[in-house]
Amino acid sequence: MKIGSINIEGEVILGPMAGVTDKAFRLIAKSYGCGLLVTEMVSAKALFYKDKKTKEIMHIDDIEKPVTLQIFGSDVDIMGKIAYELNSHNNDILDINMGCPAPKIVKNGEGSALMRNPELASKIIKTVVKNSIKPVTVKIRTGWDEDSINAVEFAKMIEDAGASAVAVHGRTREQQYSGKANWEIIKSVKENLKIPVIANGDVFSVEDAINIKKITKADGIMIARGAKGKPWLIKQINHYFKTGEILKEPNLFERLTVLEKQFEYMNEFKGEHRSVLEIRKHASWYLKGINNAAAIRHEINAVKSKEEFYNIIKMIKNDRLNSFL
Repeated sequence: MKIGSINIEGEVILGPMAGVTDKAFRLIAKSYGCGLLVTEMVSAKALFYKDKKTKEIMHIDDIEKPVTLQIFGSDVDIMGKIAYELNSHNNDILDINMGCPAPKIVKNGEGSALMRNPELASKIIKTVVKNSIKPVTVKIRTGWDEDSINAVEFAKMIEDAGASAVAVHGRTREQQYSGKANWEIIKSVKENLKIPVIANGDVFSVEDAINIKKITKADGIMIARGAKGKPWLIKQINHYFKTGEILKEPNLFERLTVLEKQFEYMNEFKGEHRSVLEIRKHASWYLKGINNAAAIRHEINAVKSKEEFYNIIKMIKNDRLNSFL
């Protein structure tokens, strides 16, 4: 798949997740062959006012490339100015979030709220495209609620406004992340657009990837929650579409090795204190489905330093692995 002039290898794109797809997690995803990484979404308004925290989360290393930087906002002028400023940034693609369902985003008329205002959304996209030298993409949902499904019409507007691709999450804003993703609507979007369409929603396994591709005929598959604690799913999906073979799930030892590597990256980029706190949620995801996962999580949640973390991982690997399998 090509987005503008950017070639995307494989089937999988890592979806943006606030507090998850930081640089450490993106590097792990890249090591499993992810064709395109997407940053945590950043506020155009925060960038406009030079917010330091926002600058931190959008740092991109060359080794990650190609990378999409995702921004959100509803002010046409600010979105255009930020698009222009980001021409010198290290991202390859610029994405506009018009799908986030979070109340704090929606109440400001941003994210999925823009699906109720196609005229404003069109102005934003046209302004961003005009000011960006990079391909511009847009992420949307199927609509605001079941009574206002407008993904096809909205996506056609996105294409007409000059965007190079669109990603569709198969849920309405009202659904948030509940219920089941409607892949048939994504299929309809694909049938009506010439630009690449990326399918998103409920891809938690290779079988899900096979089915979403079969139903939607999408150009790419975006996984987000399905990659939390399971970044090897990226490799499994790509491997299947190349060979027809489904790779086996990693054992506890292998999972802990990946978790350890992610913690190492986190320490490098965020420092020890933040890493010790933030690794806890990731550990919970990595250990999901493992026997006695609660006992292991309890020990990891109690660590107060990186040395303690490494010692716990080493102990579990060397001394207690058999009892947990």
